[in-house]
Amino acid sequence: MATDRSLVTLLRALQSPSSEFDASRLIESATVLLTLLSNPHNVTLLVSQLLTAPAIWQDTDPMRTSSRIFGALNAASLQMMQHETTKARIGTLSARENMNVEEWVKAVVCGADSRSSRWKHMLVLGGLLAGFAAPNRQSLPSPLRRTLETAFVKATNLALEDHEKNVYTAGAGSICIVLGYCFDTLNDIEKSQIHHDILLPVLIEVCFFSKEGLNWGYFLGRMDMDVVQNAESKFEWSPKSSSYISMQRMFSNPIVASLGALSRLASFSVAYTKDVDILLRINQSLTGFTRSISVQWQQNKLSELDATEESHYLSAESTNTSLPLLWQAFKSTLFALIVIQTALLGRVIGDRMMPAIKGPAVAIQCLHSLRNLYFISSRIGHNALSQYTFLYLTSIDLLSKHPALVDVFLRDIRSKTLSGISEHPQERCQDLFFLNTAEQFALVLSSQISSEILVPIALNYLGASDDPRMLEIFEAAHSVMLAVFMCPQNHELTIQCLPAYIETLFSVSQISMTTPSLLNTNDELQTFPQNLSPRQFRLAIKTIIYVTASPSLVSERQPLLSSTLLELVYSRIESSSDESIPPYKGHGVGVEGPPLSEKATMVLSLIDSLPFLPIVDIENWLPLVANSMNTIKDQLLLRQCRKRFWEILSNGEMDIAHAQVCVEWWNTGRGREMVLLGTSQVSGEPVMSGALGDISKL
Repeated sequence: MATDRSLVTLLRALQSPSSEFDASRLIESATVLLTLLSNPHNVTLLVSQLLTAPAIWQDTDPMRTSSRIFGALNAASLQMMQHETTKARIGTLSARENMNVEEWVKAVVCGADSRSSRWKHMLVLGGLLAGFAAPNRQSLPSPLRRTLETAFVKATNLALEDHEKNVYTAGAGSICIVLGYCFDTLNDIEKSQIHHDILLPVLIEVCFFSKEGLNWGYFLGRMDMDVVQNAESKFEWSPKSSSYISMQRMFSNPIVASLGALSRLASFSVAYTKDVDILLRINQSLTGFTRSISVQWQQNKLSELDATEESHYLSAESTNTSLPLLWQAFKSTLFALIVIQTALLGRVIGDRMMPAIKGPAVAIQCLHSLRNLYFISSRIGHNALSQYTFLYLTSIDLLSKHPALVDVFLRDIRSKTLSGISEHPQERCQDLFFLNTAEQFALVLSSQISSEILVPIALNYLGASDDPRMLEIFEAAHSVMLAVFMCPQNHELTIQCLPAYIETLFSVSQISMTTPSLLNTNDELQTFPQNLSPRQFRLAIKTIIYVTASPSLVSERQPLLSSTLLELVYSRIESSSDESIPPYKGHGVGVEGPPLSEKATMVLSLIDSLPFLPIVDIENWLPLVANSMNTIKDQLLLRQCRKRFWEILSNGEMDIAHAQVCVEWWNTGRGREMVLLGTSQVSGEPVMSGALGDISKL
C-alpha cells in the first residue's frame, strides 16, 4: 500500500510544471518505483506518464531529458536483473512474486503507447535492451530478446519516417544517441533492417551540424574572442572564459561525448545505404564541414603559433589546461571523419552498383577533407592511424587513374603564394600536404604540368634556413623534386633543373633553376645538415646518381653529371664534421637508426650510389669509398658504414656485372684489407689472400 501511495503522489507531481532540479528528482523517484511496483498496470501507467508528463518534458533541452529517461529505464532494468539473481540464489520471496522479469518487461513496453511520440518509444525499448541484452549480460529468454530487438528496430524506423516527414525535429538527437548505445545489442539481421537511407543523413546532421553536436565548428570563432595577451605579453585562453566553459559543456553533451560510437554507426549505415546520391551528398557535406573548421582555425590567434612555439608564447595555464581540451576536440573530430569517409571509400571500391564515374569525385572530396584537417593530423602523426593511411593512399590510387582530374585537383590545392615561403603556419601546413600529395601523383602528370605546378611550389622550400620548424616541409620539397626527376616522361625537365638542384643540396641560398654553377660549396650555412636529415640527403644523392647513370637519357646529354656529383660528395668528406647530427624534435619527422655525423652521411651516400655507377667508374670508386670510410673516427659509425658496405656487396642490390667487379676487388684487389684494416695497414708487397704478413704469430 505504501508503494501505491507513493505512485499516486508521483503521478500528481508529474502533472504540474516544476524546476529542473525537481524534474531530476522525479525521474529518480520513478526509477525506484518501477522496480518496486507489483501490478503490471501500474508499471505501464508510470512509464506512459514519464514519456508525456509536463513536469519532465518542459525542459528546453530535450536531449538532456531523453538521456535521463533512457538512463532511468536502463537503471531499472539492471535493478530488476539484480533482484532476480538474488532471489534465485537465496530463494527468498518478495512482494513482487506475482510479476517476474518477463512480465515486467512487457508491462514497461506497454507504456510506450500512442500518446507519446515514436522517438520516445525508442527510449523505453533502448533502455531495456541496454540493461538486459548488453553483450556481457544475457538475462532475457531468447524469444523475448528477439521480440524486443524487433520492436526496437520497428520503433526506430517509424521514428525516422516521422522525422523525414518533419513531424518533429526535437527527437533526431535522441534517435542517434539511443541507437549508438543499443546498436551492438542487435543481431546482424535486425541491424540491416534499419532504414539506413534515412538514418545516415540524420546522423551526419546531428553530429556535425546541429547545436547539440559540433555545430560547424563555430566554437572556434567564439574561442578567438577570448584569446588575449596577459601582462607577460603571452597569449592566454583562460579556463574561466565563456568559450572554454561552452566547450566543456559541448563535450558533456551526449552527442559529442558519443562521437566515436556514432561515427562507427554512421560507417555501418554507409555500407547499407542503397541510394548512391545520398552517399555523395554526405561526402560533400563532410568536406564542407572540414572547410569550415579550417577557415575558422586560420582566423584564430592560436593558429599563428607553431607547435614548437606554444611553450614560449602561451601562458602555462593555457598550455596545461585549456589547449589540451581544444586538441581533444580536434582529434575526436578527425577520428570521426576518417571512420565515415573510409566507409564511403570502401563502398566505392567494393560496391558494383556504385557508378565508376563517381569514384574520382569521392576520392577528391576525401583528399580535400584530409587537407582541411591536416593541421590536426600533422601534429598527431600521419602514420599513427591505419585508417588514415588507408583513406589517404586509396584516394590517391583512385584519382591516379584520371590524370586530367589530378591536374585540376592539384591546381585547386596548390599554394596561393607563388614565390617565397608562406608566412602563416596554417598555410605552410597546407603547402606540406600539397607537396606530400603531389609527390604521389608525379608519375601520372605530364612534364608540362609538373613544370607548371610541382616544380614552382617545391622551389620555394629548397633553400637553406636556420629555422628547425621548416625541416619537414623542406624535405617534402626535395622529395617532390626527386619524384619529378625519376619519372621517365620528365627527362627534358630533369636535364634543365638537375644541375641547379645539385647546387642547392650543397649551398645556402635559394638558387634559380637557370644557375649552372656547381662549385659554391663553402657557405657558412648549408642545406645539409641544417635543412635536410641524413636519410633525406642520402636518398637525394642515390636518386640523382640513378637518374644520371648510363643508359638513361639524362646521361646521354650530360654524361659527366653523376661523376661531378660524386666528386662533390667526396670532396665534402674532408671538411665534414664528426659530431652527431641531433635529431629533429618536431612532429611528423621520424628518426630512423642511431644519429649520424655529417661525415658518416657523406660516406653512406657514396656507398648507396655504388650499384648505379657504370662498370668503369665503380672500379675507380671502390678504393675511394674504402679510404673515405676509414676517416670516420667514431667506431660505432665506422661499424655502421662497414655494415652498409657489406650489405651493398652481398644482399643483391647490385646486378651480376657490378657484383662480379666488387667480388674481385674484395678478394684479390685488397678490398677486404682496405675496408677492415684501413689503407695505411695494407702492405705494398703482393701476398696471397689471407697471409699473415711480415710478423708471424706462431
